[in-house]
Amino acid sequence: MKAADLAKLYRIKDGKDFRLDRIDPSDTCGLDIEKAEAKEQIAADIKEMKDLQEKLYAEGKWALLIVLQAMDAAGKDSAIEHVMSGINPQGCEVRSFKAPSSNELKHDFLWRHARVLPERGRIGIFNRSHYEEVLVVRVHPEILEGQNIPDQLVGDDVWKTRFKDIRAFERHLANNGTVILKFFLHVSRDEQARRFLDRIEEPDKNWKFSASDISERERWDDYMHAYEDMIQNTAREHAPWYVVPSDSKWFARMVIAATIVEALERIDPKFPEVSDEAIQRMQEDRKLLKKELGHED
Repeated sequence: MKAADLAKLYRIKDGKDFRLDRIDPSDTCGLDIEKAEAKEQIAADIKEMKDLQEKLYAEGKWALLIVLQAMDAAGKDSAIEHVMSGINPQGCEVRSFKAPSSNELKHDFLWRHARVLPERGRIGIFNRSHYEEVLVVRVHPEILEGQNIPDQLVGDDVWKTRFKDIRAFERHLANNGTVILKFFLHVSRDEQARRFLDRIEEPDKNWKFSASDISERERWDDYMHAYEDMIQNTAREHAPWYVVPSDSKWFARMVIAATIVEALERIDPKFPEVSDEAIQRMQEDRKLLKKELGHED
């Protein structure tokens, strides 16, 4: 299956009629392949991604912003590790957003994200993002109370207002040359439980487990409602959501890699053209350098 076809299957460009329960977290698009075959496909996409990223960096016109959101243990970190393994670190940066600092809380909720957006020619990855402000903050409204927002601005419409702000923010980015890819890694509750058990039972994974994982799991339905509402309100043509079935990690990685390749192919970056004058000067410089080294044509 071509990258463009795989990406299209899970792309949500208009969230108006989106329903999360229509996406099966265990779906693998009917692909009956071995894990090794999946790795080969991902490797091929990574190679293509590497070549396109080099041109993106050299051209310096477009930026690519990748947003990853998911429930705990859905595979965000491993997806970054495996899918972005071939990318030149010089042109890519991963940002992981934890709870806001005291300084960040003195600003609007988009401030800390806006200040670390990728530059033209670069790829930026947000491991969690500005969407936490309509997810975890919505599920835990006590967090909102600690953000020192004027009382008259915090009402029943606060989430609608934040969705509106996010849409405007992302429209502004798109209008200025940032291509936005937003991934929700959709894992089932049962698969999350299995992955939590692995973290508990395998000593090398104990460090990944936190008691808060279980307490957050108890709010599963609240989170699913928040995710669905988020996608309905912020999936747009210029900033689509990709709802990626993630019970099978190999399949999720295939979809993410294919989607990034498809986006870079649409950008179609080119190496900058060198003028005839510059080429002539380079030939002259070449002669000087070879003479300095004692090499004659």
